[in-house]
Amino acid sequence: MELIDGYPAAMRESIALVEQTRPTRLGRTFPAMTPEQRRELLLGHHPDYKDGAKRPLLFGPNKGMLLNHELADLFEARPLVSASLDLNDVDSDVDLLIIGGGGAGTVAAIWAVQAGLDPSRVLIATKLRHGDSNSTMAQGGIQSADRPHDSPAQHFLDAMGGGHFTNRPELVEALVSDAPLIIHWHEQLGVMYDKDEQGNFVMHPGGGTSRNRMHSARDYTGLEIMRVLRDEARNLHIPVVEFSPAIELLCDERGHVAGAVLVNLETKRYHIVRAKATIVTTGGLGRLHMQQYPTTNHYGATADGLILAYRAGAELVDLDAIQYHPTGAAFPAQMAGLLITEKVRGMGAQPVNCKGEQFVYPLEPRDVEASAFIRECSLGLGIPTPHGIQGVWLDAPMVDIIHGPGTIRSALPAMFRMYTRFGIDMTRDPILVFPTLHYQNGGIITNPDGATTVPGLYAAGEVMGGVHGKNRLMGNSLLDFNVFGRRAGIAAANYVREQAQPTRLSLEHVATYERHMRDAGIKTTRTAPRILPDYRGKEALERYLDIPL
Repeated sequence: MELIDGYPAAMRESIALVEQTRPTRLGRTFPAMTPEQRRELLLGHHPDYKDGAKRPLLFGPNKGMLLNHELADLFEARPLVSASLDLNDVDSDVDLLIIGGGGAGTVAAIWAVQAGLDPSRVLIATKLRHGDSNSTMAQGGIQSADRPHDSPAQHFLDAMGGGHFTNRPELVEALVSDAPLIIHWHEQLGVMYDKDEQGNFVMHPGGGTSRNRMHSARDYTGLEIMRVLRDEARNLHIPVVEFSPAIELLCDERGHVAGAVLVNLETKRYHIVRAKATIVTTGGLGRLHMQQYPTTNHYGATADGLILAYRAGAELVDLDAIQYHPTGAAFPAQMAGLLITEKVRGMGAQPVNCKGEQFVYPLEPRDVEASAFIRECSLGLGIPTPHGIQGVWLDAPMVDIIHGPGTIRSALPAMFRMYTRFGIDMTRDPILVFPTLHYQNGGIITNPDGATTVPGLYAAGEVMGGVHGKNRLMGNSLLDFNVFGRRAGIAAANYVREQAQPTRLSLEHVATYERHMRDAGIKTTRTAPRILPDYRGKEALERYLDIPL
């Protein structure tokens, strides 16, 4: 395949049309959709509304909840440990166990220590390395209403509207109220947010926001925040056990969560942890590849926390809604599904079809924007690639045209380098994008301090539900894990001080779960949690080609 500056000749023909229409598009603003138009678009084209893609849960607290088949398979799977497992030999005895070493888990650990827990009595257990997480991979920014023309109330309305007013208001109130505190804390720790020559934050818009309140560190904001958080956890000497995912929660004689069974991925040996309180911060589910979509998620994002919490009796919410980010890379094939930060559109890049026509306002809420991209391709107005993938153009050169030469290199260095590796210069040519599986909108039900419906069990970050309703806005995920990681860490520390160490550990809830499965008529050899994705059989690109438009 002969390439001309990174693109085959057939795609160059469409790029020529994009260049021809660019002067006209620069001079006009594409209108945002009405609520009625958004709803019609979502119902017609968003994957969440596709016929046959989901089935109801057959048992448990959320019996009847519709789930994508890939996720339902895990809830209808057998546990990895037997209820008869000997729990007499405890390997670690701690006050607080945190399952997950990404952003929420690290924040929770830091604030639990700040709330008075002895660092040596806190344990972070993580599936991969400390920091391997969606938090580290986040790019665009973090929202906070901390300017005179903005307010937490306005941020609240934006978040509720973006979630189609299905969010739990008390959680959104906590999210937006704590946001300025979080940014101030980050600054104290040393997070280097973008600032102008006068030292003021440089803020950008995001889809569905009414104000520019996106604080960012170029286009690697999550990496910068995690750099500082991980250093702080190390400075506090908080123990971390790596490559040791939790495969089952433990309960005490009261039915309160009292630790977990970990497994060492190298030795395959169990590690029994007894704890007065446990915080689940296991992140999302992108590596389940719902409906064959590629994903932006890290390798360990396989919904472990949802499965463990549900088996222990925790209630769930909004897991019928999955976020597909509008701008996943669609060319070259080696980059399929990788995230192209919303910040590119926030800085002026327009989505256009094969004819060079803009077909949607660039900053609609993510579910609406993604639906518009899918619709355009289904109408035959997408741009086909030599690999059979379709996408639409994101007219990236407009960023430098609007803000001045060199803006892409300075404000979007990660994006620029990613494309340069494949001979594509995004300062001169558009880039091809298509929606990619990005975020778990729903999750475990908690109160504003992270407490679940099961005593002793807390949750924070992407694994918890209710904050974002049916759709999350850009910049609220980095904020989410900081706000609720902090709240859960403090609340769990307070809970711990009132509890005696559990005397009898139990896996009776595992036996109960298996009985519910039998009563529901489920016969399967599947086991859960998944721990790591299974890429045997179809390769990622083959699955991508199966996405029905």
